[in-house]
Amino acid sequence: MDTPAPSLLWYVAHTRPRSEKRVAEFCGDREFIHFLPLQASVKNYPGKKLVFYKPLFSGYVFLQLFPAQASEVRQCRHVARLLEPGDQAEFAAQIEDIRIALLSEREVRLAPNITEGRRVQIRSGPMRGLEGQVLRRQGITEVVLRLDFIGQAAAVQVEAQELELV
Repeated sequence: MDTPAPSLLWYVAHTRPRSEKRVAEFCGDREFIHFLPLQASVKNYPGKKLVFYKPLFSGYVFLQLFPAQASEVRQCRHVARLLEPGDQAEFAAQIEDIRIALLSEREVRLAPNITEGRRVQIRSGPMRGLEGQVLRRQGITEVVLRLDFIGQAAAVQVEAQELELV
């Protein structure tokens, strides 16, 4: 009876601080399949403009490995721990979505995880500076907040991109 060949699995390397590019280099040197999504960061200095590329997901590098290769990655001094997603198919689809978004050449930025119960502050618009708690989230961008004015509660609908976590 033949034993089935091991297949590639997705892993997430949780890196030591500011070590994402070192982990990607480590994987590249060993020809491990890896994905480090980067976002451009433009800095303007007198007389010049510099573009830096920083990790989209700070502290994480995504890898596709054979199970036997995982122990080698765990031994890398820049890896804090190696995580294995529970649902490989779902994770693969999500990684592919990120990859496609980056290839679209549109701005891709990290979005705060605005969920029910989280404290947030409105960062733009006429209610800028107000803080509240997310009561419920409807759809992708619509959020209902509880704003505590003089001990009362008021609900207001705000686009999620106008919010930041407190």
